[in-house]
Amino acid sequence: MKIDDLKKLKSGSDVRGVAVGDNVTLTDEAVTDITKAFCVWLSKKYKKHELKIAVGNDSRISAPRISDKVISALIASGADVVYTGLSSTPSMFLLLKESDFKCDGSIMITASHLPYDKNGLKFFTPDGGLSGTDIDAILALAAEGKCTAGAGKYFERSFMDVYSRILVEKVEQECGVKPLEGKKIIVDAGNGAGGFFAEKVLVPLGADISGSLYLEPDGYFPNHIPNPEDKTAINCLSNAVKETGADLGIIFDTDVDRAACVDKGGEQINRNSLIALLSSILLPGKGGVIVTDSVTSVHLTEFIEKLGGKHLRFKRGYRNVIDKCKELNESGTYSPLAIETSGHAAFPENYYLDDGAYLITKILVCLSKQAKEGKTLTELLDGFKKPADEAEVRIGFNANSIDFRAEGERVVEDLKNAGFETAAENYEGVRLFLESGNVILRMSVHDPVMPINLESDEVGGCRAAAAKLLQFLQAYEFLDLSNLIKYID
Repeated sequence: MKIDDLKKLKSGSDVRGVAVGDNVTLTDEAVTDITKAFCVWLSKKYKKHELKIAVGNDSRISAPRISDKVISALIASGADVVYTGLSSTPSMFLLLKESDFKCDGSIMITASHLPYDKNGLKFFTPDGGLSGTDIDAILALAAEGKCTAGAGKYFERSFMDVYSRILVEKVEQECGVKPLEGKKIIVDAGNGAGGFFAEKVLVPLGADISGSLYLEPDGYFPNHIPNPEDKTAINCLSNAVKETGADLGIIFDTDVDRAACVDKGGEQINRNSLIALLSSILLPGKGGVIVTDSVTSVHLTEFIEKLGGKHLRFKRGYRNVIDKCKELNESGTYSPLAIETSGHAAFPENYYLDDGAYLITKILVCLSKQAKEGKTLTELLDGFKKPADEAEVRIGFNANSIDFRAEGERVVEDLKNAGFETAAENYEGVRLFLESGNVILRMSVHDPVMPINLESDEVGGCRAAAAKLLQFLQAYEFLDLSNLIKYID
C-alpha cells in the first residue's frame, strides 16, 4: 500500500479506520501489511527473530475478519500466536507483564468508543503502548512491503480470568474478603468488552450486581455507544442507579481503558468530578502533582490545591499526560495520577497503564473504606465546586487547501497578545479569563478543528464569553464560525 493511504489510518498511537460498509479503509490488505510490519519492527526492537505475539479483540462486528487477517499475517511472518478472544485493551498489556504467556508483544483489535463500523489495531510491547513515532515507523515499513517469513504456531488461551483475579486481589489486599457484601453495584458495559467486570470482579467481592445493563457483547452497540463521555450512555446508567437503588453505577468504554461512575443518588462522577474524587483518594497526607489534559476546570485546580496537591494541566492526548507523569516521577517529583477528562487514567503502581477497570478498583477500595466509617463515597467531593454553566463548541476551517494547523496556531498566538487576561502556566492553546467565565481555545490533536471549552459560575455566562471570543475570531476569514454563532444564538 502507498504511504499516503496508510498514514490516513494513523490515529495518535493507534491505527483506526472504517471496517464495515461500502467505504472500508481498514482493508484486508492494510491489516495484513501493517501486522507484518509490526513483526519486522518488533524483531528489530528486541533483536529477536522468533517472536510470540498475543492477539485479542473487543466485541465489534468486524473483529472476526480483522483478527483472522492479523493472525494469518503473524503466522506467515514466522511468529507464534496466542489468540485471547474477547479481551480488554489493558489486559493485552498486562499479560505481557503478569502472566506466563511469555509473549514479546500484543495486538488489540479495537477502535475504543468509535461507532460499530470502525475498528483498529493497538500495539503493545512489555515496555508499554507504542508512541505516535513508533506507528509512523511501522507504517513506513508497511509501505515498503517489509516482512519476515516463516511458519508460526497458533494457540488459543484467554487471559481475562487471570486479569479479573488480579483486580479482585487488589481490592482484597486492602479491604479483606468480600468487602462489598451488602452493596448493590451495577455495571453498564454498553455491549462492549466490559461485561466481565460484573461477574468476575464484583461478584467475588460480594456485590449484588442485579440490574446491570448490556453486559452481553454485541458489536452493533444497539443500546448506546459504550462511552463514559456520551450523555445518553451516562444518563442511562444514572437512571438505572436510581431505579434499582444501587450504591454505585459503573460504566466502561468498549475496550475498558476508560471508565466513569454514578453515585447512589444518580449523580454522575465523570470528567472533572472523577479527577476530583481520585485526587481525594490519592493526595491527603502525601501531596503530589495530578497531571491532566488542558481542558480541566478552574475549580478542579482549587480543589486539588486544598488537598495539598498541585494541578498540572498538560496537553490533550492520554499518551501526553502519561508521559508527563512518568517524567515527573523519574525526576523526583511525586505524581500519583495521569488522567484525561475522557476517563483515561493511569497510575504509576500499575505500569502507567490507562486501565478503566483498575481505576474502578481504586474507587471500590475507597467505597469499602468509607462504608466502614459510616461515610459515603461522595463525601470525598465535599468542597468541590462545579461550574454553573459549561460547554464545548468546535469550529472548523473554510478552506481545505490551507495549512490549518499553522493557521490555527497563529490564531492562538494572536489571541494571547490581544489584551485578554490569560493563564500564566499553559501548555496547549490559550486559556482566557473573562468576567463571564473562562475559555480555552486550542487545535485538535488530529483533526482540522479548533475546540473551544467554556465554563462559568453564572448561568448563561458561557454564551456571553463565547460572544466576546466571536468578536475577535471574525477577523479570520478562513475560520468556519457557524457552530459558534449557532451556540450563541
